Order: sequence, then C-alpha cells, then structure tokens
Amino acid sequence: MTDEALVDRMTLPRPDVTVADAEEILLAHYSLSGTITELGSQQDRNYRIDSDRGRYVLKICHAAYETRELEAQNAAIHHLNSKQDAPRVPHVIATNDGREIVVLTVRGQGCQVRLLEYLEGQGLTELTYLAPASVAALGALCARLAQALADFDHPGLDRSLQWDLRRAGPVAVQLLSAITDSAARDRIAKTMVMAVRRIQPLAPSLRLQAVHHDVTGDNVVGHRSAHGHIIPDGVIDFGDIIRGWLVGDLAVTCASLLHQAEGDPFHILPAVTAYQAIYPLTDEELKALWPLVVARAVILVASSEQQISVDPDNEYVRGNLDRERAIFDTAMSVPFELMEAAILKAAGVDVAAPETSGWLPLLPDIDPAGIAYVDLGVRSPHFSAGNWLNADMDWRLLARAATENGTAATRYGEYRLSRAGTGGRQATCALHIDICLAAGSAVAAPFAGRIGWKDQHLTLTGDGMTLHLDGLDLSVEDGAEIAGGEPLGTVVGEASSLGGLRVQLCTVAGLEPPLFATPRETAAWSALCPSPSLLLGAGADAPKPETAALLARRQAHLAGAQKNYYAAPPQIERGWKEHLFDVEGRAYLDMVNNVSILGHGHPKLAAAISTQWLLLNTNSRFHYAAITEFSERLAALLPDGLDTVFLVNSGSEANDLAIRLAQAHSGARNMLCLLEAYHGWSSASDAVSTSIADNPEALTTRPDWVHAVVSPNTYRGAFRGPDTAAGYLGAITPVLEAIDAGGDGLAGFICESVYGNAGGIPLPDGYLTQVYAQVRARGGLCIADEVQVGYSRLGHYFWGFEQQGVVPDIVTIAKGMGNGHPLGAVITTREIARSLEKEGTFFSSTGGSPVSCVAGLTVLDIMAEEKLQENAREVGDHLKARLAALIDRHPIAGAVHGMGLYLGLEFVRDRTTLEPATEETAAICERLLSLGVIMQPTGDHQNVLKIKPPLCLSTESADFFADMLEKVLDEGW
Repeated sequence: MTDEALVDRMTLPRPDVTVADAEEILLAHYSLSGTITELGSQQDRNYRIDSDRGRYVLKICHAAYETRELEAQNAAIHHLNSKQDAPRVPHVIATNDGREIVVLTVRGQGCQVRLLEYLEGQGLTELTYLAPASVAALGALCARLAQALADFDHPGLDRSLQWDLRRAGPVAVQLLSAITDSAARDRIAKTMVMAVRRIQPLAPSLRLQAVHHDVTGDNVVGHRSAHGHIIPDGVIDFGDIIRGWLVGDLAVTCASLLHQAEGDPFHILPAVTAYQAIYPLTDEELKALWPLVVARAVILVASSEQQISVDPDNEYVRGNLDRERAIFDTAMSVPFELMEAAILKAAGVDVAAPETSGWLPLLPDIDPAGIAYVDLGVRSPHFSAGNWLNADMDWRLLARAATENGTAATRYGEYRLSRAGTGGRQATCALHIDICLAAGSAVAAPFAGRIGWKDQHLTLTGDGMTLHLDGLDLSVEDGAEIAGGEPLGTVVGEASSLGGLRVQLCTVAGLEPPLFATPRETAAWSALCPSPSLLLGAGADAPKPETAALLARRQAHLAGAQKNYYAAPPQIERGWKEHLFDVEGRAYLDMVNNVSILGHGHPKLAAAISTQWLLLNTNSRFHYAAITEFSERLAALLPDGLDTVFLVNSGSEANDLAIRLAQAHSGARNMLCLLEAYHGWSSASDAVSTSIADNPEALTTRPDWVHAVVSPNTYRGAFRGPDTAAGYLGAITPVLEAIDAGGDGLAGFICESVYGNAGGIPLPDGYLTQVYAQVRARGGLCIADEVQVGYSRLGHYFWGFEQQGVVPDIVTIAKGMGNGHPLGAVITTREIARSLEKEGTFFSSTGGSPVSCVAGLTVLDIMAEEKLQENAREVGDHLKARLAALIDRHPIAGAVHGMGLYLGLEFVRDRTTLEPATEETAAICERLLSLGVIMQPTGDHQNVLKIKPPLCLSTESADFFADMLEKVLDEGW
C-alpha cells in the first residue's frame, strides 16, 4: 500500500451500517437472529449478537482494507486455536455457504464482513485500578501470545497500518495536521521527535515477527482469581496483527496500562518482568521499549484527535480520549533514561557501573575517614516522640554532629524518617549527600569537565558523569573547561563557622535529578545518580534494607504456625501514635493494633518502664508498692464485689485461669461457650475457642466438657436484628438440658461481652441477662472476656458488659493493659478467688512484676490524662458514620458493626443471601496496604474488616482510612 492510500485510510469513519443492516446480514448469511448490541471500535463497526445458538461478534470493515489482511487475521486465529499452550482466542464462524469473509455493498459502501465467536470474560479497560498481579498477568499473556505466533506467517502480515510502530514518525506527522490546538500539537510533535531519536539507533537490532500489536485492556478478557484480581487469559480482535517489531508488541501493552497507573509509569514493570520470564527480549529491545511506549502514546492521542475530527459521533473514540491523554501525560512525566534503567532492572539486566578510575578527591583537605555520618533513617537513635516532624530536624542533627566532630555528613541511599508520610508516593530515599563542614573548605574537581553555574548551583559535566554541587563560592567561570584536581571554589560561610555542601552525581548530562526518590523508583534513580561514596568513601552509603532476606530467616527459624500479616509484609521498625513506619520510610495508618491502646512510642510510658527497670524487676512473690497500687486501681474500675485481682501475662492465660477458677469454685467441669468465638491458645482457652478461621478443625476437636451454642450473630445468624434474644436463648435450652441430664453440673459460661471475633457485633438486647441467670441457676459462673472489647475501646462504655447491663462473676482483660507490654488480669470476687487455694498457689512469672505493674499504672494514667475513652467515642462515632455511608454506594458493603473504636465492616457478595466476600476482603486489605493502611480480616468467613486502632486515633486519620477504603471500593482491588 502506498503512503497516500494509508493516509486516505486513516481518515475513514466507521462504515455506516445500522443495527437493521446487521440483522439482515446475520439472517441472510448466517441464519442467525437475536438481540444485537453495538460494540465500540476505532474504524470498524462491531455488533454483538445474542442468539439461541450462542453469542457472536459481527465485524464490518471498509473495503479499503485488503482482503488478505482479513485472511491473515483469520489464519492467525486458526493457528492459535491449534496450539495447546496459546491463550484463548475466538473461533471464526463461516457463512451458510462456507465463506469466512463476505464482501458486501451496503447503501453504496463496500464492506467486508466476518463473524467470530464471542469470547466470554471480563475486560480490563473500564477498571480504574489494576493490581500488580493483573498487570503481570497481562504481560505474561502478551508474551505467551507472541511466543505462539513466532512460527506463524501469512502474506497479509505485510501491510501498511497506522499503528505499526516502525512507521510511528511519519504517521504522527500526518495525524498532527488534524490537531487545531497549536500548543498541544507542538508538545506531541516534540515528544515524538525525542522518542524517534532514541529508537533509530536500536532499530536494526529489533526482531521482526508476527505480532498481535494490540494486547490491551480493550482486547483481552479474563477471570477473577481466588484473590479477587482480574487475570487476563483470552485475546480478541486481531485487527492490528502485522509483521512488526517484537518489542513493539509489548510497548503497546505497556502503553495501555498507563491510563490505570495514577500517573506512575513504574506501574508497567510487573508486565515487563512477567514477559521477560516467558519470552526474553534482548538488551537492545529492552532499551527500545520505553521510547516505543512513548511513540505509541503519541499515536494514540493524535489518532483519536484526528478521528474525532472526521467522525464526531464516535462515542467509542471520544470516551477513550481522556484515557489516551492520561497515557500520554504519564509517559512524558519521567526522563527516558530513568525508565530505561527501571525496565532493565525489572528484566533482571544489570546496569553498568560508571567508570571512576582516575577520579581525584572532592575535598582535598579533609580526610574521608574523619567524616562522621549521621543516621537519619527509621531506626535512628536520634529520633523519638515524633521529633523528626520538627522543621529542619535533619539539618539540626547534622550541625550538631559537625560541631562535635568537625565534619559530618548525611548518607546516600538512606530512607529518611523525616520524609515519611501516608498515602501517595513518598520520596524518602536520599540520592545525594549533605556535608556540614568548616566554611572556606576547599572543593576541587574530581574529574575533567565543563562548568555550569545557574542560581548558585554548580554542575561539572565530564565524560559520562555530571557533578552537582550547592553551597559553593565559585572560583571558576561559567562555561570553563577545567582539568581534574583544579579548584572549584570554597564552602560558603563566614570564617570559623560551619557551612553546608550538597553533593550529587548524575550520569545524564543536562538532567537536574531529584534529591529524593520513592522506594519504588530508588533502584532506577540509583543507576542514574550513583553514590557520592565514589568521592567520599564507603561510609557515605546507608545500609540497604534486607526485608526479603530477613523474612526468609524468620520463616526458617520461627514455627510455621506463628504467622505474619501479608504475603510480602513491609518491615515495620518504628511506631508513633496511630502510625507505623517501615524501613523505607513509608508511614502506615495502623487500624488493627488493639494491643497498642495508647498508640505507639508513647514517651511517658517508655520513661516509666525504663525508670522502673533500673530500680527493680522481679516476680510477684516479692513485696513492692507497684503491685498493690495496680491491683487497687483495677478493682476500682469494676462494680462492687469484683475486688480481687490475679495478674498474668496474656489474654490466653487470663481466660485459662478464669476457666480454672469456674471449675474450682463450682466443682464441675462443663463449660458453655459460643460458636465463632476466640479466647486464646492455651489448652483451656483454646478448648472454648470455636472459630474455624483460627482453627479449621475447631468444630470437631472440642473436648467433651466444652458445650458450644449457636452464636448470637444478629447480622447473619439464625435470628437477625437486636430483638432476637429469645430465639438464641431457645437454642441454648437443649444444651443446658443435656448438661443437666448428664448430672455433672455446669462450671460456667464464657463469652465476649461484644462479639469481637465476628467484628464487634453487639449481642441481642437482654441476651447476657438471661443467659447469666440460667448459668447461675445451675451453680455456674459467668465469665466476661473483655480482652479485645473492654478497657475503654467501646467509647460509650469502659467495659463491654456494661452495654448488656450485667455484672459478671469473673472479668478477663489483657491486650491494651500494657500497651504492648505482656500484661493481663483476671478480676473476680474474694470468695471465688479463694476456691483456687484448695488446688495450690498461683504464680505468673512476669504477670504482676514491678515493670508490668508500672506499665499498667502508667497506661491508666495516660488514658485518663489524654481522655482516650472520650476520643474513642467521638472519633469512633464519626468513623462509623463514614463507613455506614459506604453501604449506600457499594453493594459489597453489607453492614457496619460495633461501636467506639471497635468496629467491623462486613463484606458480602449478596445482601439477601449474605454470601461472604472472603476473597474480595483479602484483596481489599492488600490494596489498603499499598495505600498506607494496615488492615486485616476477621470472622469465621474472614470477610469482616476488624477496625480496632489505637485509641489516640485522630479524626483526620479516621477520615484518611475512610477515604482510602472508599477509593478501593470505587476503583477496585
């Protein structure tokens, strides 16, 4: 085809073929009838037909397309259908007389018609968010398809097509003429010129083969994985198949991903990694990939602008235009060199280190060994109580170190705590070094180069490297060529004072690199901005995080049953209030850590524990003040009569002891408990734990003295709503009667006062009043497990049992009592406590130790001083209202449970059947992690978000959580 013919074809609107025309064609040539729906297309006219014989796609293209091009498409489909490992593709449907292509004239228009099987599955284009797993799967699909087409050939592959990236430059020139906005036209043109300049030297090395050339969200279909992610596995529409550059095929796929990248071009990298693992590209092809992505972005936006000008009613093109503009803007948001480095690293190709032999000292009068490097990372001992939030804190620490040592410096590659933040892409990794040293110190050129001087910023551009310096009194002329070792100037500042020198290297001449990079971008930027340790010595480099290796060591030595959150967990090394910080300086909002009731890193608690530890720490058999004071404080928090305290190490130990007390006092062994409950891991507390989420064998492995009754789940249980106590009590009656008939008596009943393990579901009104009465009538004791829900967490009540208007015989607490210090308690009456004495004495090694008691006392002091119960009520009510509003907009949000800062958001697939959305909940938690929120599922079906943050949670943080959750529900996971 001539260039003129290609230009003419580029300006064609879609064929003017109506639904009525399509009905006639289908009936006449395929004996098909049914419901017809128009599908979108750039220049074809496509209709889906739903008939009693199946679903099909009628494809109508202009006669301007050569028949052999369509024959090539059909032949490729047949070829792929014959390959066992190829992706799913549709079948070609022949006409009644056996033809696969029909040439027709519709109202004077020459058209060519084909019918294909409709390939079932979900597309990707309309999804706002694509998880890394979906991105990788699309890259893998592209690779499998290209691999399967490697041995395919057909004369129709050699065609002139505007989408052929080998012709991107000339095609862009033709398309740009239709763009009337001169500023937009110029920007697009300059972008294409930059891309073509980078492609041309590599073009002779780029392999040619049959390629689909349009493996994009519009042209693939997939299924949801067990984790709720869309995994593309089928390919449709072979309209762009050509003999073209192999890497161009992947470039088209990567470009299509950019409209779902939220402005982050690194979003494509999982696709590159997956492709490379299946059908490896050469180094030259990998280097050409990003310029080809940019070229594709130019052609997309220019083509759509041009098509709208000739076919203004084409809603498919108009609807795509915003996406294509987003693709273009994202493609142009980073330097070509950065994406080349990122792609090479994603493909497992090492980027060559710069040549530094012959470099001379930057600071000729300073011994590198004498530089004191300041730790500004997440684990730095210089940071505490949030002081890293103070303005210029890093500079203050640097100046102090220089005052003490003479010369001090920050470290390259350090993830700075001072730059941590939630949400977005926080640039935390230092790509430079700041040196604090004596003003007037000499600075020399480490290598030969040309001087650049602008706005007090110096560049020395040599062979393959540019040195960037700030803080210099320049002693050479702008534009001067100087040799290595020649003076550049001196450090700015008055005599006898300290000055600052900022040092950065960059391999790209003319590029002003950022001072900090996001963790995701760090490896690529580090290839472009190598460490100034090349000038200052190895001490200038911060240690690199070894999160994956550390996790492997953990898993090698820690018992398998002792799980960790997340498959690829962040390495958390610091906490402050309601936030946690990983080693890459990423801040996470902690919405699940009910152990840290005060929040993380509380200075008053840390000081109290430290002071007591320096004084004394021993076991509770010794006599000291703290154990008396703490026991008194605890007893004063409870109703009259509950005045005797046992101090233990954990909630499991507390519940275990409570059960033992009930059995000792009653003389019986049988215990009544609820299904779907969790009370601990010790022998007795595990025996009454029936949650199948914690123990899949729980329902079949309970000892004979445990009697589990129907859980009073007012949302999804047998009886629903607040006024269902009678129904659930009726379900208990047969169990109690069976215990009575056995003649062994009832020791007690253990229950969370609010149904915490199911996500904070309130018990039916009056439920505990009536159950407690029946248990006590049989001589049993009533145990309130307040480990999760008590101790101010509910906001409206200090204890969960207050909400039911009852007074238990035994109360167990732990979790937040010590704000992470191992501490729990069992509180009961003096009479019940004495019952244990006949079995011997009680002892818990760290329960009640001086340090534990001081921790417990200080927690209570801080809770009162900072009004944390009131905060739990006010912020919790606000957050619950935000979560409840999601129910109106998102069918998956079934109900909000709980109160205060013990809340649960239950996800369901159907609000009538209440089918649990288990896989979706897990995927939502993973997406929230990527957005800076720590969240985990709970409940037997693992479909409830367990929302139990530190009680210091601010309204702003609550809103951040609600906003991020809404973002996930809006965009997908």
